Amino acid sequence: MTDQSTPGNLFANPHETHLIVLTGMSGGGKTVALRALEDLEFYCVDNLPPSLLPQLVDAAGRGAGRYRRIAVGVDVRNRGADLEHLPEALSELAATGVQLHLIFLDCSDDVLLKRYSETRRRHPLATRGKSLASAIAEERRLLRPLVAIAEKVIDSSDLNVHQLRRLVATGYAQATEGMTLMFQSFAFKRGLPLDSDFVFDARCLPNPHWQPKLRPLSGKDAPVREFLDAEPLVAEYLADTTRWLDAWLPRFEQDDRSYVTIAIGCTGGRHRSVYLVEQLAAHYRTTREGVLTFHRELD
Repeated sequence: MTDQSTPGNLFANPHETHLIVLTGMSGGGKTVALRALEDLEFYCVDNLPPSLLPQLVDAAGRGAGRYRRIAVGVDVRNRGADLEHLPEALSELAATGVQLHLIFLDCSDDVLLKRYSETRRRHPLATRGKSLASAIAEERRLLRPLVAIAEKVIDSSDLNVHQLRRLVATGYAQATEGMTLMFQSFAFKRGLPLDSDFVFDARCLPNPHWQPKLRPLSGKDAPVREFLDAEPLVAEYLADTTRWLDAWLPRFEQDDRSYVTIAIGCTGGRHRSVYLVEQLAAHYRTTREGVLTFHRELD
């Protein structure tokens, strides 16, 4: 059965160690989900052999900088006995008091075939002489025991990257203090993000696109940042946006909102909007947990 509901408060006791294990079909969105949890301040590791889970939890929990929220990606790249050992490893950890959450990312075969065709990535089980369809069927067979014991199954067949990321972040935002913020950049020429709570228009700002050396870069790159940092109008826009959000976000928290999406658009969605999203996210991460970013035209 596919479950896309928001889980209950799994993180009521902040002193417990919580381990989320993300597994599922290759191409189903595990990397996207892991990135969303990383933005929620989880300590994240991808493709860890199940036999090393106890050592990871032990090491992450030591010292003053210990982590109580850990997320691990496990998939069929862990071959044979390693993958088969996962249920046993989880049972051993549960016996020590670790709170375990096994999440399975699923997707229909038709959509998986389409995704692999579009990205031209190689399926981890696709060997010479084996078709992609056969590799997907073999993966389903290997992962069947994990679907049976999963706490939550997410079907990403009808979800885009942003929707999946939001679904995961919304479901586990309770692991952080306060309301979760998603800052998203986008291109107006490709349409508004339909799930945004607030939309800001940055097309009035100086455009790095018209600088030949900056055109192939993005707002994450240092030369573009330096160009926009030097523009007084950009600094004024950023200050006014921050001031407005500082004034109104607390009102939404008082209304028991757990998740708010702030979208910033420019013409191409690569320079000005990306820069502003990164600047705003950095500002709010100094005072909040659960600040996420998504760049629709880059990710």
